[in-house]
Amino acid sequence: MLADYGYIGIYLLLATLIPVSMLLIPWALSFVGVKPHNPTPVKLETYESGMRTIGGSWIRFNFRYYYFALLFVIFDVEVVFLFPWAVYLDKLKLFGLIEMGIFILILMVGYAYAWRKKALEWS
Repeated sequence: MLADYGYIGIYLLLATLIPVSMLLIPWALSFVGVKPHNPTPVKLETYESGMRTIGGSWIRFNFRYYYFALLFVIFDVEVVFLFPWAVYLDKLKLFGLIEMGIFILILMVGYAYAWRKKALEWS
């Protein structure tokens, strides 16, 4: 039983060490001189698609843009779950059909709720 938890411990250790090392290695290399640091006013200037910005770079966006993007991601990811179901439909039989019917029903209720709240309108 402890051997099973050992695998989880190794996984947690690697899940911590890899991101930390990705942050610390460039920081350490900057002291050695491998990563140059030569900021100039031109390099620090903000730009968008190769063009200079007009006005401040820190502007507020309407929340509807984020809400629209979040809804797109949610519905897009949920639709991805339909592909494995379609591939194994013959093996899942009636249980798989009922389960996916409930899943699609929940998806449609969420879609109708977003539509009724006018979250999908771009104005």
